Parts: sequence; structure tokens; C-alpha cells
Amino acid sequence: MLFLLIPFVLSFLISFTDLRLGTPYPIRFVGLGQYSRLAVDQGVLRALRNNLLFGLFVPPIQTGLALTLACLVNRPGWRLAVPLRALFFLPVLFPMSLVAVIWRYLYAPGPLGPFNWLLGMLTFGMWQPHDFLHEPRWALPALALLSVWQGVGLQMVLLLGGLQQVPVDLYEAAAMDGAGPWLCFRRITLPMLRNTLVFTTLMTTILAFRLFDQVQILTQGGPADCTTTLMYELFRSAFERQQMGRACALTVLLVGIVIGLAALQRLAVREQQL
Repeated sequence: MLFLLIPFVLSFLISFTDLRLGTPYPIRFVGLGQYSRLAVDQGVLRALRNNLLFGLFVPPIQTGLALTLACLVNRPGWRLAVPLRALFFLPVLFPMSLVAVIWRYLYAPGPLGPFNWLLGMLTFGMWQPHDFLHEPRWALPALALLSVWQGVGLQMVLLLGGLQQVPVDLYEAAAMDGAGPWLCFRRITLPMLRNTLVFTTLMTTILAFRLFDQVQILTQGGPADCTTTLMYELFRSAFERQQMGRACALTVLLVGIVIGLAALQRLAVREQQL
């Protein structure tokens, strides 16, 4: 009530005004004016497009990689299973600010940048060095790769918990009927993990719409606004331009997106239960 509901109600009410801090003009009620301006604002539309692209590619890739890692470490008799679980989960424990600073060094331009050097070595010198964080076609994929690396461990743990809930009897019965590993994976593992996969995928999609730390630390929305996001637009509106009415309207928009995604998750899980 104190930290979620009341602030959201206040933001919702302020979004119908033109409140701007540090101005001598009185606050005016503008109705849906803030929302109508957002609908045609090129910066907001560009940010929404970037969020959609990020949410379209990162969750499937991260979920697929997390499922692969979860299957790899779901081997009770394997001595390396526990150390690998800890190793894959370790990036989740690091704050994003620290991770972003380290990856800024990894993305360093020129042939001596770690990623450029590695790609050049793997391609036997055919790779041309790029400035990943300052070239429009590379900046957003660079942020996506960082996010996948940092967040895949959490998804792996969630999926590992789902894998450990699958009855072993199902696999034993399938093996007696002559089913191989791939058939067991398709006919037993994936159906039993459906709800967990839906949850992890939509959770990652919601986090994709909250993308901010990487943008603020590494690109500041550039180059040419190709990495700006809704959260970064909200930050600039509130703390740089002090346009609180516009920032509150963006807040309501983000909350609406998150509620919509949560409703999709609930619908998908309910259909499975029915």
C-alpha cells in the first residue's frame, strides 16, 4: 500500500497534469494530453521499438540457453554439477553497475579490445574491429548479449527446480518403451516444464521493458537514440527535464505493459491446467 499502490495512484493523477518542477507557472489539468503527446512522440516510439526488439530476441535466446544449462547440471551423480551451478549463477549476484563497467572494457574499440581481439583470432584476421557501443547496428545487440549473460543463471535455477519436479518414473517407463533422450525431452521434459517456461519467459520479457542500467552506464541512449528505452525516457523526463507529468504518464504506460504481460502468463498457465 505504502510503496506501490499509493505512489502509482499519485503518478496516475499527476499524468493528467503538466506538472514540471522548477517552473513558476501553475499546474494545469491537461486530461489525456500527456498520453496523446506520447502517442506521437518520436523519442517514445523509438524507445518502445527498442524495447520490443529487445523483448523479442532476448527472452527466447536466454530461455533456450538457460534450459540447456539446466539440463546439463541436472545430473545428481556428476561431481561437476554443483560447481557448474554455482559458476553459471554467479553473474546474477553481481550488481548490474559492476557488470556494465566490466563489459565496457570487453567492448573496447580497436583490435586490442577483448571481443574484437577474440573475434579476430577466431576468424583468422578476417574480422574488422568495431566500436560496439557507438555504432548504431551493434549497440543494442551488445546490450542484449550482456543481459543474456548476466540473467541466464537465474532462469537456469528456476528451470532446474522444474526439472527436479519431473517424476523419474516417466523417464524409466519411456526408456522401457524404447524412447531415446531426444524423444523423452520432447514428450516428457518440455510438457512438464511448460508452466515454468511460460513464467521464466514472461518474467524476462517484463525485465526487458525495465531495461535501464545497461543503457545509462554504457550508451546513455545513443548512438542516435538506437538504445534508448521507455525506462530511460522516463529517467530523462523526470530527472533531467523535470517533466513530472510526462514521466508519470510513461510510468502508467510501463505498468500497463507489465500488467498485460502478467495477464498473458496467467491465461497461458490456466489454459494448461484446464
